[in-house]
Amino acid sequence: MNPERSSRRTFIKKTAAGTVAAYLGLSREPSVVYAGTSANKVLRIHPRYYRWYPDGDKEWIETNLDYATLDWKIPLSNVALVLVDVWQRHYIKEPEERAEAIIQKNLIPLITACRNSGLEVIHAPSPPVAKLHPNWVNLVPASEMNKKRDTWPPAAFRNHSGPYQSYSRPIEPREAERQSLPPLTFHPDIVPVGKEAVIATGEELHRYCKQKGILFLLYAGFNTNACLITRDYGMLQMCNDRGYETILVRDCTTGMESKDSQATLGQTNGAILFFEMFGQYSVTAREVVAGLP
Repeated sequence: MNPERSSRRTFIKKTAAGTVAAYLGLSREPSVVYAGTSANKVLRIHPRYYRWYPDGDKEWIETNLDYATLDWKIPLSNVALVLVDVWQRHYIKEPEERAEAIIQKNLIPLITACRNSGLEVIHAPSPPVAKLHPNWVNLVPASEMNKKRDTWPPAAFRNHSGPYQSYSRPIEPREAERQSLPPLTFHPDIVPVGKEAVIATGEELHRYCKQKGILFLLYAGFNTNACLITRDYGMLQMCNDRGYETILVRDCTTGMESKDSQATLGQTNGAILFFEMFGQYSVTAREVVAGLP
């Protein structure tokens, strides 16, 4: 057997052992010493964004554009850290290894510091996983969740069935192998602690934030160029559709790369820049930790 593949399967089996603990809300993280209420405390950060404007009388060309940072003091009670799809495995080797390194080096220290300062931590691990956890907030009644979609486009078109079947992507011959891996769940080192909220949808995240008075959402998790963009609780939707300020912790995320972008992490870096160019911001984990009370 290929030793590299054996090692990878060993990692998946090891992390799959955390599945039971994750479902039960158990954590392998060190004990948390909470700092108490977040009232009258502030988070000071310097969000980075990309400017579309050149300085002074410089020519309006791309090479004259650059980053800028702001100086924000945010009431701690108005901020939450949202953990998107921090799963125990990935079926592709490289993003799994990058994510694991990020979790151990940057994300665990960030979460620990947030908890110790009283900054809210919210888990968004995908709807199927969220709904299995006892901390699932369950704020959207089933009657609302099951509302019928508009009849256009037709269901057959959405499902690529009937006369639209020829437009569907081909079935991958190794899909069964991918589906045979252990079910996705919380990473064993990043599970809800205490009463930390678990949300399944963007509407639930919105309702929870409304209850708690949260306006600023720090984002960490995976994948940068997938779930952080496309999930209904992702950065674009919560900012553009719902009006929250969304800030990516850029060293607490990584994307899925192509064979052409893998060497430079072009997909990851491009997704981060996309956020910074179009209304969102980014910071580093170290900046957040330094700015906590």
